[in-house]
Order: sequence, then C-alpha cells, then structure tokens
Amino acid sequence: MASMRRMAEHSNASTPRPRSVRMSGGERRAQVLAIAQELFSIEGFHHVSMDDIADRALVSKPVLYRHFPSKLDLYLAVVDRCGADLLGAVEEAVQPIEQGPVHRGDGQAVIAAIVRAYMTFVEVAGESSGLLFESDVTHDDDVRARVEHASSVAAQRCAAVLERVTGLPPQDCTVVAVSLISLAQGAATHRLRSPDAPDPEHAVDLVTRLAWAGVQGLLRPDLEYDE
Repeated sequence: MASMRRMAEHSNASTPRPRSVRMSGGERRAQVLAIAQELFSIEGFHHVSMDDIADRALVSKPVLYRHFPSKLDLYLAVVDRCGADLLGAVEEAVQPIEQGPVHRGDGQAVIAAIVRAYMTFVEVAGESSGLLFESDVTHDDDVRARVEHASSVAAQRCAAVLERVTGLPPQDCTVVAVSLISLAQGAATHRLRSPDAPDPEHAVDLVTRLAWAGVQGLLRPDLEYDE
C-alpha cells in the first residue's frame, strides 16, 4: 500500500503542467483580468493569491507580475473593468433621453431605463457586480476611490436626465438619483441570489412603479415640456 502511494505521489509530481496557449500581451492581460475577476468575486480579495490566478491562467508568476506588479494592482484593474461595464450600461440608458425631446409623462419611462440599466449590469456581471457594490477591500484608499468614482459618475448621469423630466434643482436630482440607484441595485442583487425571484422585466416594472410613486410627487408643476 505504501509503495502504491509513493508511486501515485511520484506520478502526480512528475505530471507536466498544461501548456498555456500563446497569446499577445493584450490578450494575456484580458485573460488574466477575466480569471481574476471570477476568483475575486467568488472568494474575495483576501482568499485569492497570485499563485491561484497564475495557476488558473496557466502562466508563470513572472509573466503575471509583468502585467500586474501586485495583487492590489490586479484587483484595481478588475474594479476599473467592472466600473466601466456599469457606466457603459448607464450611458446606454441615458443617452437616448438626453438626445431626444422630453414630453409630459416621460418621467416613468426615464426611471424604468435607469432601473433596467442596473438590472442588466448585475444580470450580465453576476457575482462580479459585488466587487463594486459589496467590495471587501474598501478600507484601502485606492479601492474605495475607484468604487466611489464609478458610483458617483453613474449617479451624476442619472441625475442629469432626472433633472430634465422633473425640473428639480441639480442637487435635489442627485439625491433622487442616488435613492433610485439604491433601489435598483438592491433589487438586482436580490434577483441574482434568489432562485424564486421574478424575471428581470417584472422586477424592473415593480421597482419603477415604486420609485415613480414617490418621484411623481416631486415634479415641478410649472415645468415646460417639449410638445
């Protein structure tokens, strides 16, 4: 039995490591980022090592450190990537509103677009969305700054379109936008983790009606719409 165990151990030790596919520098960086994003979102920053990431990516640690000098640098790059995805979803929602005329009664559709942007982001990002919404490394100044930047820019973009349909002062629209985002973000995260949660469009409709019931009471009565 002991000899068989030694043979098995020798076999495992001598098993060659799978060879990685040759990639360009940009492709390798993107691959490492995708793997790191998956591991960080599942295990958390403190439970993932550079060895874990190198093993999954089938690269040596010198190659990994050539792209990212430290685990924190890699984590920051992942957070930046998630932030860019969030801002892309928000931008896609608000651009048509900014470019087109705003008519009386468009407010509910604007709120639905913002809610849908967050629902879509979480639907696509999965647990990676938690790297922005529930990061376990926000005690680090650099991480906190990146997370807050993405959240702040998203809120500003939403506030700008809310100002068009409500006529409220910019500072009031920012408060409304942050509150609306909190609702949408919470509902989207609940959907992600609850097997019996409603489908995305039904969830968007529920949150939109809830938010619109409050925002409707804030509309400036003398606001002039495009007719």
